[in-house]
Parts: sequence; C-alpha cells; structure tokens
Amino acid sequence: MASPNTEASGSSRLDVKPVATETVQASAPKDVAAPDKPRPARTRPQRPNYFLIHSKPLPLETHPLPAFVPQNPLSLLRIAYIYLSQLISAPSSHPDVPITGIFSSETRSVHITDQKSIRALWEMGFFGKGTLSRSEPSWLDREKARLKASKHGGGTAEENTRKRREERKLFKLERARLEAEQIEETLRKERAALEAKKEVKDEEKATEIAISHVFPWMQQESANAEFTEETQAVPAETAETKEPATNIVDVPILETGTTIHTTGIPPSTVPAETPLSTDVEAPITNQEHLQLNLEESFFLCYALGALTILDPSTSQPIPPPSLLTLFRRHSHFPTASPSSLRPDDPFLLNYIVYHHYRSLGWVVRPGVKFSCDFLLYNRGPVFSHAEFALLILPEYEEGSVEAEQGKGKMGWWWLHCVNRVQSQVKKSLVIVYVKVPKVLPVGEDIGEVLRSYEVREFVIRRWLANRSRD
Repeated sequence: MASPNTEASGSSRLDVKPVATETVQASAPKDVAAPDKPRPARTRPQRPNYFLIHSKPLPLETHPLPAFVPQNPLSLLRIAYIYLSQLISAPSSHPDVPITGIFSSETRSVHITDQKSIRALWEMGFFGKGTLSRSEPSWLDREKARLKASKHGGGTAEENTRKRREERKLFKLERARLEAEQIEETLRKERAALEAKKEVKDEEKATEIAISHVFPWMQQESANAEFTEETQAVPAETAETKEPATNIVDVPILETGTTIHTTGIPPSTVPAETPLSTDVEAPITNQEHLQLNLEESFFLCYALGALTILDPSTSQPIPPPSLLTLFRRHSHFPTASPSSLRPDDPFLLNYIVYHHYRSLGWVVRPGVKFSCDFLLYNRGPVFSHAEFALLILPEYEEGSVEAEQGKGKMGWWWLHCVNRVQSQVKKSLVIVYVKVPKVLPVGEDIGEVLRSYEVREFVIRRWLANRSRD
C-alpha cells in the first residue's frame, strides 16, 4: 500500500505541473522586435444585424409582464403593479399613425406608398414585396449605390455582372468568327493545292502519253523518275499537313494619324461630354412602393387590425366584411359577381391556410417561383431558406356534386413532378387539405365563416433507394 506522503506528493506533482507550465509561458518575454502582422483588409461590407432589425415578428407593440424571480419576492409586487396599471389604462399595441393602403383591382393587390409603413411591414413580419425589387424594397439604396459607383468609375454588383456577361458573349462571338475564317482559309488553300496538283498531273500524263507513242523506250525511265519524285515528296506533304496555320486573319496596318469612325458620324457633329459636378448631388425620388397580396392584406386588416385599406374611388376605408367579399370576387378571373361566389373560392382556401400558419408563428411567403402556393420560413428570408413548400387542395364532403365530379383531385404524374421540383431545391413538400363546407354561415361574422373550414396537412418526401438501405 502506498504511503499517504507518496499520494500527497503524487497529487501535488499532477496539480503543480500544468500551473508551472502556464506560468512559464505567461512570464516568457515577448519578441518586441517582431513586427505585427497586418490585418487583412475587409473585402465585403459588414452585414447588418438582422436579429435586431427583425426582432418583432408582427407590426404590433407588445407589453409583456416582467419575469417573476423566486429569490426576489419584490418582483411579485412589481408584476402586480404593472398588471393593475394595464387594467386601468391599457396601452395601445397599434402605432399612432395607422398604416393605410389602396386597393388596386388591376393588379389584385394593395399598394403601400408611405416609406415608414413600408419599412415597418417588411421589418416586422416580412409582409409584401417591392415593386422594383425581387423581395425586399431596396430600390432606393441600390440606385444610390449605383450612382455613387458610377461617379467614382465603378459600378454596382448587378452592373458588373451584366458587363462581364456582355464581354464574354462578344468574346465568344469573335472567337467563333475567327475559327470560321480560319477553317474557310484552310479549305481554300487545300482546294487550290489540289487543283494545282491535278493540273500538274494532267500535264505529266499528257507528256507521258506523247512520249510513249514517239519513244517507247523512254516510258520505263519516266516511270522510274516519277517513282523517285513521289518518294521524295511524301515527307514534304506530310510536314505540310502537320504544320499548323499561324496566320488567322490579315490585319491591315494603318498609317500614323489615320482615324476610323465606327458609327459613321463625323467627329465634328459629336457633342463633347459635359463633366458632371461632384459637389452637388441631385435628390433621388423613391419610385418604389410595397405590394401586398390579398391574403397578406386581409390578415393585416382583419386579424391584426394594423392596416386600413381604402377604396380607390371614394378614398374611404373598406370594412372587413365588404373587404372579404371584394377579395373573393377578385380571386377569380375574370372578376366574379357576388351571386356566383362559392365556399371553395380561391381566396378563401388560400387565406385559411395563410391564417393557420401565421397564427403558428411561421413566416408565410408566396411560392409561385417554386411551383407551389406558399413557402414557410422559420424566422424570415434573411435568416435562412424556406424549409417547407405548401400545396393547397380542396377536400369536399362525400356525396357532394364536387366530390362526384372529382374536383380538387390531382394525378400521380402531377404529384411526382411537383415533388421532384421541391427535392431539387431542398424543400419538403406539404399537401394541405382544406375541408370545404357545403354552405357558408350567413351574416357578417368572419370568425364563424373561418371556423367552418378544417385544415389537414401531410408531409411528403421523395424516396431514394441509396438513402434508405440497411
């Protein structure tokens, strides 16, 4: 058995050794003469803090109660005080200046022109789309960057990409033209050589025939001489065929001082360029506005109460019941009459699904680019790509006329095509069945209308044999 002193000494050695090593490394003198390595220059601009910009999921102000700390009993009194003060005078969740939009029957959407409202709707929930942008309304920033880059002799990323593509296209066209000219020149030289060779052979044959008739004894000597010439000409012809053509295009040499006008306009008629003043910058008018689709507009107006939609003819707010009828009519093409509306209108089916996933915390965006109805984002398009693609199918009750006609049923070929598209873009396909009632409730209670629908969802993934092996 080892003695206690031995164990103590062993443990002390194990404990002291790393501490001593760290002390030596820390106390080691630094090489003062060694120059500091320069930091690499930042090539890309610093990305904005999206977590701070998009911290609010909806364009509403929330007033939560403070957290309860069990170790601090005074926190319970603070919670009770704030709760009672909010009961007495409840703070408003909506902004002081309401967000207003104008309904457009031509585009079947709602337009927002106020810049503060545009930023609020995009930063708080990713609602809408810029009319001059792919998604985020950033036309004004891109235009300022383009003008600033052109003033300093550069260009934006889009312009540089377009310029490189044009240069590459012109280079390929010029290369194809030079190759065609080279092939044509080679064929012309080969045809000329063959014709000259054929003429020489014809002359030699005519001479041989004449000599054979006059001097038959010289036929054998001429045959031997022809054999010797052919044997000597074989290496020369082989070398000629193997030698690459170095002259592609004959470029004419112009004399000094010669000017070529490519546009056909004499230089005297071309106006001189006026230098731009770099001191004064002309203000840029923002020509972009936000465009909300029908589902987003109705959700902001009815579910959140954060949007007021105006009638373009009267400039008066449209109440939600009238807005529901208006959107149902414009979901058909051409616009349907109020008497022809049915429970399976496209707007009702789309809005049921949109409202369902928005209430669950998903960011719902249009998915026409990926052959689906909607895309589901976990937090938003600036954080990650969409994870799910939604396809909406109506589900009718058994015995109804629509069910007997097979309305809403799609074939297997269609399903495989759509699923293949989603698997290529790395998204999971979700089939959303919306159970359609036979008759809608009568009245202006929109909540009762929405509660008459049911939503069922199925996630479909493409089966791959090499991923499912044991």
